[in-house]
Amino acid sequence: MHPVSLSQEFLARLAQRRGRTHLFDFLDPRHTALAVIDMQRNFLDPGAASEVPMARQIVPNINRVADALRRGGGLVAWVQATFNRVGPGYWPLFFDWMVSPGLSERILAGLVAGAPGHALWPELDVRPGDTVVTKNRYSAFFPGACALPALLRERGVDTVLIAGTLTNVCCEASARDAMMDGFKTIMVSDANAARSDAEHLASLSSVAQFFGDVRSTDEVIALLTSR
Repeated sequence: MHPVSLSQEFLARLAQRRGRTHLFDFLDPRHTALAVIDMQRNFLDPGAASEVPMARQIVPNINRVADALRRGGGLVAWVQATFNRVGPGYWPLFFDWMVSPGLSERILAGLVAGAPGHALWPELDVRPGDTVVTKNRYSAFFPGACALPALLRERGVDTVLIAGTLTNVCCEASARDAMMDGFKTIMVSDANAARSDAEHLASLSSVAQFFGDVRSTDEVIALLTSR
């Protein structure tokens, strides 16, 4: 697993900035959603185009948070990166510029709806009452990229837990946009995965300073079950 402990020096600065280390003392599960980002085979299969090896290790923690949230009446949302070769589902600035042509084709081929790589990782505990949505940008909360924000508001959700991969890309982008869209936001530190410890910790630090809270799986479950 990634290290998830932020330095004491950082935590001291954080507490000085806002008067406390953590933002939220309890969570009402009835108004909370877990957004699980991009836990698909194209990110978890060994050798897949977008493989994040550490993502396979966070699956048990994601399942634990999902179970605790469901028991309290909350919503679990599985968010799948989904792209097309033409139209709104194509993202030229990513596929034509950010990666090489060969890798671009492999990523796109794996994330078209119906492709094997598009499927959720089979060890995830996906239940019939959960929500499954697609997104066509890094963030699940970017305007026009995903139906999730509207679905959450319809359910009376005001708090979002972020889990999945990559910590420093789609998960951080989703956390930033969720906060700026008015949702209380918590990154679950040991239920996110990046390609290196340094990237993971840097992303948690950015979110903790400016966009939300950072809590471990055990801490989130305690907050969900405390009342």
